[in-house]
Amino acid sequence: MKLHLPTYSGWNKKIKYTILFGILFLIVIFFLFLNISIGSVSVPFSEIVETLMGNGKDMFRNIIIEIRFPRSVAAIILGGALGLSGFLLQTFFHNPIAGPYVLGISSGSKLAVAIVMVVFLRFGIRISSVLMILAAFAGAMLSMGFVLLISRWLPQTAMLVVSGIMIGYICSAITDLIVTFAEDSDIVNLHNWSMGSFSGISWGNVAVMIIVVAAAGGLTFLMSKPISAYQMGESYAESMGVNIRSFRIALVLLSSMLSACVTAFAGPVSFVGIAVPQIMKRMFHTAKPLFMIPACFLGGAVWCLFCDLIARTLFAPTELSISTVTAIFGVPVVIYVMICRKKERPD
Repeated sequence: MKLHLPTYSGWNKKIKYTILFGILFLIVIFFLFLNISIGSVSVPFSEIVETLMGNGKDMFRNIIIEIRFPRSVAAIILGGALGLSGFLLQTFFHNPIAGPYVLGISSGSKLAVAIVMVVFLRFGIRISSVLMILAAFAGAMLSMGFVLLISRWLPQTAMLVVSGIMIGYICSAITDLIVTFAEDSDIVNLHNWSMGSFSGISWGNVAVMIIVVAAAGGLTFLMSKPISAYQMGESYAESMGVNIRSFRIALVLLSSMLSACVTAFAGPVSFVGIAVPQIMKRMFHTAKPLFMIPACFLGGAVWCLFCDLIARTLFAPTELSISTVTAIFGVPVVIYVMICRKKERPD
């Protein structure tokens, strides 16, 4: 009986991946504590630990438990969701700059949520978190539908991305019109949400996020083998027994659900879905879904925690929109990816 032991190289890779995942996890924890600590009222790290253990001072408890902690947890969950959504869309289109924001999916979600909020607030009806996610999902599916429809006539992926951007601009313009001409003061405040922010998120919102993102993330992880086969090409995937039609539908649904959850609670957040998968691929030197799915989640969490910290503190007490900060750091990554792609495929 032959024993197939891992090679030295195989052990090296396992150790490397373990170290990288450990580093990402520690960075998430570090930024979580940093985000809770830094603000208009500075909270010592020791006080954060004491409060989380139930022994903190009353003066810090409300700041930590009710304001900063849920906001930071939301940044982790929603940032991870954006990283996963970007990875799925890049896999679907075989395009390194595909993402929920660039393809107009986030803008479609924003439009649908804005319409629902305006209509419901006009009649004094309370909007639940589930309804906002459903509205965002409907908007995401509508935008994705247009992108897929256009893709039938545009074989070039570059033109497909341009079409997605155009759809995004149209949805954003309609949303701005709705917000601008709204009469009620509560509806006018939608402008802040439409720019993207993690502020004002409650523990009830966090609970809904966890359910949605955990379900979508779990299903994505279960699809690791079909995704790996699909990365090798549709013909190869079919030869491995993958039902391409069902698989593509699943990718669309999961990526739309993830991006819809983000838009419903934080508004549109740009460039995270593009930049994070590319950074993780270069960091781990692999595109295998088994590693990329958790890596993209942790990478998205780190990215959004860092950007939220910048958004809150750079010009305090004025808070920048999270999308502004993610774009500042995300655009150079996209440019770098396009330059590398050009070098890999010279004319």
